[in-house]
Amino acid sequence: MGLGLSATLLLSGCATQNIQAYQNSTPTLDMHEFFSGQIDGWGMFQGRNGEVKKRFYVDIDATHEGDNVIVLDEKFAWADGSKSQRIWRLTKQADGSWKGTAGDVIGEATGEVVGNTLHWNYLLELPVEDKTYKVNFDDWMYLVDKNVMLNRSVMKKFGVELGSVTLSMHRNNESNDSK
Repeated sequence: MGLGLSATLLLSGCATQNIQAYQNSTPTLDMHEFFSGQIDGWGMFQGRNGEVKKRFYVDIDATHEGDNVIVLDEKFAWADGSKSQRIWRLTKQADGSWKGTAGDVIGEATGEVVGNTLHWNYLLELPVEDKTYKVNFDDWMYLVDKNVMLNRSVMKKFGVELGSVTLSMHRNNESNDSK
């Protein structure tokens, strides 16, 4: 009985959430509506033991190219004084899913929106000191209200969790209302 309980606990720890669980969650996420104009974000990277390793602020300029493409120009300011930039190009697919590309993303990110939730998966080239590692991101974004989105990403390599990123994004109403 002890072995069965241990196996059940081990397997439940490996289970991932199902995006369909958010089918009726509101407010409903409209990617073009939320990702439009200026967005401010504050976040942190935590190691697998929960210790905060890095903190950052991100300034996101979200623009549209037609009805199916969103461009996110993300400018990061890290607590250690360093700066970085990532430009995402998100494209809505005919089936309603999303694909995304960025300079440090290997291949394409794949995403799906259900209810108030966006779920992304992608492989990222992550610079750490003098090396670059290829890590998998399991990225979940939850729309809290029309101006606030919470994001939690788990990073893994060879199936082993390396850490997580937590990000709070806030639409800048002053700049967005003038558009």
